[in-house]
Amino acid sequence: MMGSPFSPFDLHTCARPNILNLKPYRCARDDYKDDGNNILLDANENAYGPGLSVDSNMMREQATYAKDGRPQLNVLGLNRYPDPHQAELKRRLCGLRNFKVHTQKDLRPENLFVGVGSDEAIDALLRCFCVPGKDKILTCPPTYGMYAVSAQVNDIEIVHVPLNVTKGFALQPDRINESLSSDASIKMVYVCSPGNPTGSLLKKEDLQQVLQHPTWNGVVVLDEAYIDFAADGSSLAEWVLEWPNLVVMQTLSKAFGLAGIRLGAAFSSPDITALLNNLKAPYNISSPTSAFAIAALEPESLAVMRENRAKILKQREYLMEELPKIPGIGSFLGGTDSNFLLVEILDAPRQSGGRPDNVTALAVYETLAEQRRVVVRFRGKEMGCEGCLRITVGTEKEANIFLDEIAAALRDIHYRALSGGKMGREERRAESRANNVIS
Repeated sequence: MMGSPFSPFDLHTCARPNILNLKPYRCARDDYKDDGNNILLDANENAYGPGLSVDSNMMREQATYAKDGRPQLNVLGLNRYPDPHQAELKRRLCGLRNFKVHTQKDLRPENLFVGVGSDEAIDALLRCFCVPGKDKILTCPPTYGMYAVSAQVNDIEIVHVPLNVTKGFALQPDRINESLSSDASIKMVYVCSPGNPTGSLLKKEDLQQVLQHPTWNGVVVLDEAYIDFAADGSSLAEWVLEWPNLVVMQTLSKAFGLAGIRLGAAFSSPDITALLNNLKAPYNISSPTSAFAIAALEPESLAVMRENRAKILKQREYLMEELPKIPGIGSFLGGTDSNFLLVEILDAPRQSGGRPDNVTALAVYETLAEQRRVVVRFRGKEMGCEGCLRITVGTEKEANIFLDEIAAALRDIHYRALSGGKMGREERRAESRANNVIS
């Protein structure tokens, strides 16, 4: 019996309006597919690979333990659901961050929520503390785009208090506190340190000023995805033991080189982590993810991670020395506490009076990806980032290829610009696509 060709179903009236209007998460690789031959300097991954000290023949799916206590990876046990509490993983993550720099207390597993990347924690916190269509969050642009995507999914309005561009993208605690005092519906403040795309560490005293607000009943969320590229002891994870409304998020995707396992952590008071753990799916961390994460936190693997980090920091310094020598490269903006650089692209060489320019930056972004197989990020429409590209620090080989290709691209683009002409329809469409890339 055939169904009726007529149906009362109407997606546009059935689905939630905020979801119908949602601008989804997009990355540069939605537009520029990788066939294995591209230089990928767009997503702030670790080009030196996973920070794992494990024999390649043991790279399977799940951890067991040998007689010496070291983890071994095999496929046995995948017929069983993973540990819903991840106690061993949490214990090792706490050990990693018990610096005794910001408190003399110790982080314990009850101070932790682990999820599918930091994005699960971002969303879970919104669902814990914000009533859809009523409550708000506060963010400080330019910042990570997933805060806005998750807020829209949850029908939560965003209040913006920009970072201070003239002071290296510093937090503006006085302005934040004014907003918190004037609007009781703001339940959460999301900030990023080191910032994305700014690469700047936020000052501890600025964050403390927000935490010390005398009347605000809300939660401060500090995203430390890139913290392992900053100076040792910079993480404020252990500071959650002193502030009951502070959450510090971290990930193994960046310095640890494990973006593929999607493992994020949120440190906070036991009361907040209990809410997050009650909210999560029963087995949100897969056995393979847990196995690789535990292996990455072994002393031998931590040594590999630190070796790779040192290589990245060396290449970061190299790029900072060499990029300014290229005609058409402007100033570095923000800080150098991450594995990427935010750099201005000029509409002409500096000696010819060149200025930061989005049209030129977009042309460089597209030329690199489409003609020269080098993928970076266009960030020119972010607040305070006119004409900027964000460049992930790769290997020495990748750095040299990038320097050659961006120099050639700028020469060609500046030469063509001498003939004049305004940005046409296709260029405007390309700019719109690049603006929608989130990360």
